[in-house]
Amino acid sequence: MKGKINYFLLSLIIFLVGFSFIFLVCLSAPDSLQRFGNTNYYLIHQLLSGLLPGIVLGLIAFTISLQLIKKWAPLLVILNILALSLAFIPGIGSKSGGASRWIGIGSLSFQPSEFLKITAILYLSAWIASKLSENSASDWKSITKKGYHNIIYILVPFIVFLGLIASVLIMQSDLSTLGIITLTLLAIYFSAKTPLWHTILLMTGGAVLAFLFIKFEPYRAARLLIFLHPNTDPLGKGLQLRQSLLSLGSGGFFGKGLGMSTLKSILPMSMSDSIFAIIGEELGMIGCIVLITAFALLIWQGIKIAKNSNDKFSQMVATGIVSWITLQAFVNMASVAGVFPLAGIPLPFFSYGGTHLAVELIGMGLLLNISKNTT
Repeated sequence: MKGKINYFLLSLIIFLVGFSFIFLVCLSAPDSLQRFGNTNYYLIHQLLSGLLPGIVLGLIAFTISLQLIKKWAPLLVILNILALSLAFIPGIGSKSGGASRWIGIGSLSFQPSEFLKITAILYLSAWIASKLSENSASDWKSITKKGYHNIIYILVPFIVFLGLIASVLIMQSDLSTLGIITLTLLAIYFSAKTPLWHTILLMTGGAVLAFLFIKFEPYRAARLLIFLHPNTDPLGKGLQLRQSLLSLGSGGFFGKGLGMSTLKSILPMSMSDSIFAIIGEELGMIGCIVLITAFALLIWQGIKIAKNSNDKFSQMVATGIVSWITLQAFVNMASVAGVFPLAGIPLPFFSYGGTHLAVELIGMGLLLNISKNTT
């Protein structure tokens, strides 16, 4: 280790993970008892499929050389894309809700698209850092003097990479994950001081594609309609948003108390997509403010680490991790509060699901690794 561990960041991670498991114990116990005959099924599953693998992989990410990670980044993203393809093979992949997004190993399953959030960040960061290093430059302006160089050597490879990721995730009907990954990679691309018109062009193209996906998929159009007009179908498609708002608002200032939610049994996806609504009901505005503050401090620490990174690769990786966590937290909480369409995005560290928790802990391990090598 070249520097000291960032104990403030580590404390925030421990607080968020500990808070999430205390909350999960209270939230999941009734449903776990009703479905499986014991109150700890969901807790044990989250421990075995999320927390324990996440701690092990996070420790590896914390201790391994950043230069070694940079070297192996292309292989990691290739293996990840292959794993995404395996989800379509009968006997290996498993379906849920009509989508082939999971790979089963015995009684456990994991979602390869969650790992793509981190492997895509590592690959793009390594590619940018390598290009700049080859030319002994600190930004793209130093290595591109003509307009066509900007297109051929920067923009086109980035679009090809995005297209490869998009093609697989579209086949899995996982546009929410695609949106998070695309915006995260755009944040890295923009922070590398690429020409501004590249980002404007890419965002415009992305907006057009998003419009087409919404227009030609009825359920996506229905989500947008419900967002714009919440009372259109309050007992059907609008039920989740309506119940989320009722749950979030009924907690008042101090909440009903931990485990005292009266709406968790009727709120769709109460342990995953809508968990922030239950936090609001049980812990009130105070609990929500504490949680948002913890995320804000985590993001601030990530930005600080990225700013003080002493090499381009570390800076890009830190930027990507901060962007990814920020986007997921914002989209989840904003959709529950009715200021963003429902997108099926988990709340980092809190939503039930082992794969996303393990990947988030890998991201935190990398951020801690980068922080000990900052100037």
